[in-house]
Amino acid sequence: MVPTPRAAALVAAGVVPVLLWPRWSTLWAWLALVVLGCLVDAALAAPPRGARVRREVPASVRLGEPTTSTLTVAHPGPRVLRALVRDAWPPSAGASGNRHRVRVPAGERRRVRTTLVPSRRGDRAADQVTVRAFGPLGLAARQASLPAPATLRVLPAFASRKHLPSRLARLRELDGRAAVQLRGQGTEFDSLREYVIGDDVRAIDWRATARGGDVVVRTWRPERDRRVLLVLDVARLSAARLGDAPRLDAQIEAALLLGALASRAGDRVDLVAMDTQVRARVAGVHGPRLVGALASAMAPLEPSLVELRWTGVTQVVRDTLSQRALVVLLSALEPSAVTSGLLPVAQALSRDHTVVLASASDPEVEAMRRDRSSSEAVFDAAAAERGELERQAVAARLRRRGVEVVEARPDGLAPALADTYLALKAAGRL
Repeated sequence: MVPTPRAAALVAAGVVPVLLWPRWSTLWAWLALVVLGCLVDAALAAPPRGARVRREVPASVRLGEPTTSTLTVAHPGPRVLRALVRDAWPPSAGASGNRHRVRVPAGERRRVRTTLVPSRRGDRAADQVTVRAFGPLGLAARQASLPAPATLRVLPAFASRKHLPSRLARLRELDGRAAVQLRGQGTEFDSLREYVIGDDVRAIDWRATARGGDVVVRTWRPERDRRVLLVLDVARLSAARLGDAPRLDAQIEAALLLGALASRAGDRVDLVAMDTQVRARVAGVHGPRLVGALASAMAPLEPSLVELRWTGVTQVVRDTLSQRALVVLLSALEPSAVTSGLLPVAQALSRDHTVVLASASDPEVEAMRRDRSSSEAVFDAAAAERGELERQAVAARLRRRGVEVVEARPDGLAPALADTYLALKAAGRL
């Protein structure tokens, strides 16, 4: 039995009879009367365990976007159910207004809705719903927690989606569907057109020019149906906080933008998320469904405090790819980790594939390098500068082994990686 504020108010009202008849017996009689009223009221309340609750949520929602949890309360018993229903969710689900007063007549049902605005990606699970059934006098209630399991998958926000239109325009230029035609080594021949001032003279087709009398040039379009493999590092380096979010979130944004762009370019995109073993995989999904599949696969990923097993990455690449492809490693440009892990296998990977290492840099370290406000800040700046020189040195060693290195701030990594993909496509290196 749960007393209500109305019962407390009734106890406080006992001051009046006590003042009129100032005896202990008056006080105890009044308290007994209130307790008896609460017991009777609780007994007359509909049993909360007899209620039937069902929770319904959408399959998924993007991080930061609102959605609704719908709770259906059915009451098959003979009494009217007067209840306060709490639709309980984890704090990261962002539930607001999750306590609902309902009145359910016998044999009927009612629906209540709770607004959810998730603040973290991943699977947000809810289990029990608390039903507090009140008696007809409102003095006391009976309470029970009933199972109503539901899981809401919170997808990455995909904030880098705003960069997609400009990269698609650039892709249309490369593909010859806009006014600009580009020539690149290893790209596929598209058509012939008349020479205009500014065209590369190396693109002139002399045989066609001799036959027609007018100077014509060849136009090229990027090769299509190429393979792109995204390897997402979910080991300890992905747990580093870059601003308000872990490095893994920046890597996920970059993977989503590149996946959307490569899919529009006609390339086949696969994803593998790894630490010491494969944590997520997307393969064989093409077209408009690709971005949704990537987002759903990466949504529940969390960094694990282990070292990335680069030999395992090499084996996964060999098992997944049977022809030359673009392999994008979304990891950290950490000198010690790269030297002991990636460098030994970089040459083998770059010999068979075009390899790109995409890394998000720490904005706080960049700010530390520029700070000269105090003697302590100067020492911190020197340490940050030394770290930057070490990263540049290891990046140079990777480039000598044929690995393209892309490093940018967390919010700039996705567009920088997309630009690198377009540059490689224009050069015919996919």
